[in-house]
Amino acid sequence: MAKKTVLVVDDDDALRTPLARGLRNANFDVLTAENATQAGEILNRITVDAIVLDRMMVGTDGLTFLKQLRASGNMTPTLMLTAMGGAENTIAGLMGGADDYLAKPFQLQELILRLNNIINRAPIQTPQMPENLFFSDDEFFVKTANGDTLLIALSGEEKKLLYNLTYPVGNIVSAQPMVAKRLRNKLNDVLSNLDIITVRGRGYKLVQTDQN
Repeated sequence: MAKKTVLVVDDDDALRTPLARGLRNANFDVLTAENATQAGEILNRITVDAIVLDRMMVGTDGLTFLKQLRASGNMTPTLMLTAMGGAENTIAGLMGGADDYLAKPFQLQELILRLNNIINRAPIQTPQMPENLFFSDDEFFVKTANGDTLLIALSGEEKKLLYNLTYPVGNIVSAQPMVAKRLRNKLNDVLSNLDIITVRGRGYKLVQTDQN
């Protein structure tokens, strides 16, 4: 079974670091952020299975950040972790978009159980492909202006790269420069609204240019 990826967002390093270590020991892949800005940057390029989110942070607080995420359509299961206990705070967190709410201090095992619960009950979401691009029977197709469906002839390496770039769109993927260049040229030949850009030091990313 593939590991689940969790983003831990907390401005307290004394809590964030051991919590991340404990989750890794429990077989999670863990990313960390010390504020909402860092968390937003991570979520803009990486899809995670769940978020453990501190409520009281310097800068944008966790509840505000979560409301912003939900307003943008990001429904990643989120466990809010906070020193603000009590019914009123729990209700505020849940109404703000949290899937669960756990007060500090906490037991790691309880947090892991709650985390698994919100991950397991989350609906499976099918990534949305860019407009006019389709994946079926292990091949990529485009829909032309006149409504025809056209197979994109890709090598195995090109197909793997495009799959990783589109599931979901926004992934940053490492690849050989020549493979990325060939794939970019083939996409540009059939779709004017897609391009592959270089993310310096990280890899490549598929972007929609909104051109007709």
